[in-house]
Amino acid sequence: MKLFDSHCHLDFAVFDGDRKEIIDKCKSQGIQHILLPGVTAATWSRLLKLAQSDDLFVSALGLHPYFVQQHSMDHLPLLEQYLAENKVSAIGEIGLDYYLANLDQDLQKEYFTKQLALAKNENLPVILHVRKAHDDVLQQLRKFKLSGGIVHAFSGSEQQAAQYIDLGFKLGFGGSVTYERATKLRRLIKNVPLESIVLETDAPDMAPAKYSQQRNSPVYILETLHVISELREEPVQQILRTTTQSALNVLHLN
Repeated sequence: MKLFDSHCHLDFAVFDGDRKEIIDKCKSQGIQHILLPGVTAATWSRLLKLAQSDDLFVSALGLHPYFVQQHSMDHLPLLEQYLAENKVSAIGEIGLDYYLANLDQDLQKEYFTKQLALAKNENLPVILHVRKAHDDVLQQLRKFKLSGGIVHAFSGSEQQAAQYIDLGFKLGFGGSVTYERATKLRRLIKNVPLESIVLETDAPDMAPAKYSQQRNSPVYILETLHVISELREEPVQQILRTTTQSALNVLHLN
């Protein structure tokens, strides 16, 4: 098996005690690639150090909307410098988050559009974080005409899914699909083209139902794989091959 976890924060401090053991287990389970998305300028160096330590990792750097108050406009030229000096496969995790009322939406939009412009200039895909903001994100993506990317933890409508797909984006699905109560998400999984799906964990967050309330791990991507196979009534190997190839394609890793 050759699995690709397209969204995992294994660089976070919560993994400091057993990161090596998790990496070894990932390899033994057939997890071949893990994308590490950056969230703040203060953590980029740590992330890159981990990414450079093992061929398992693929890196992305970005300014996450959830941490908008921690960002500075000085971080944008710094991001450009990091991209010039390091092997980075995407800009992310970036986007818009309207779910939490205390996050300044205008400031989020400013960081988001400037990072989209940088992605366009660098011809890099983007890793998107979107909550309650799909229409605004889609509007900006149409303006910039990027080389595609991944909508992490997709939770929008089928119509919005189709719009992202038309723009060259893949939809990331993780532990949320393993919950029986996630009826809308499970229906979506059945109806979107398999070629538009990529697997993810978002570890340490969004653990599958079997590990609810526990720290999530990239190893648990196998839970998502098997549930998607059951929902779509398609062989596990077909889901595995297609989602891995889609991740490789959209991140220009072929």
